[in-house]
Amino acid sequence: MTTITVTTWSLEQTAPADLLPAAVPEGDVRIVRSEVPSPEFSRFLYASVGGDIRWTDRLGWTYAQWLEHLDRPGVETWVAYDRGTPAGYVELEAQDDGVVEIVYFGLISAFRGRRIGGHLLSYGVARAWDLAERRPGLKPTRRVWLHTCSKDGEYAMDNYRRRGFRLFDTKVEEEPEVATPGPWPGAHPA
Repeated sequence: MTTITVTTWSLEQTAPADLLPAAVPEGDVRIVRSEVPSPEFSRFLYASVGGDIRWTDRLGWTYAQWLEHLDRPGVETWVAYDRGTPAGYVELEAQDDGVVEIVYFGLISAFRGRRIGGHLLSYGVARAWDLAERRPGLKPTRRVWLHTCSKDGEYAMDNYRRRGFRLFDTKVEEEPEVATPGPWPGAHPA
């Protein structure tokens, strides 16, 4: 089995004032919370955004696994729409003691390079900071964190840093090399 070297960087913000918002892109770009847990829609977003950058860990999830994950308190999906078409998403997950992880964030390849990503990330981070206001019983957010890796898009790390995230850990590991799955088997991303 062939392996590849993957560097994973963990980044964080420790106060709402750390967020440095991006400009709002021109045009009809809206960000809406997906309030009804929908395994079909979430799997579509996951596969469509991550298909060309080797997101594979959730591809084998069953419908029940998706539903169980999405229906947990403190899990939110915020979707960016460009003129009514899903362009990308950010998934938040509340953890213990006021910590919120940005578990997934990204754009479908056709929407990259149009200034939507910085705006979506800014919006998602702001929603991580005010998550407890929408979710009674959660402690107020005191830390927002995420990780990115060398398999992610070439502008990912720069976007995170421009939004005010600071590096707190770096790991280098060998991983099995997997084929880029595309949004569905046999698809060729743009």
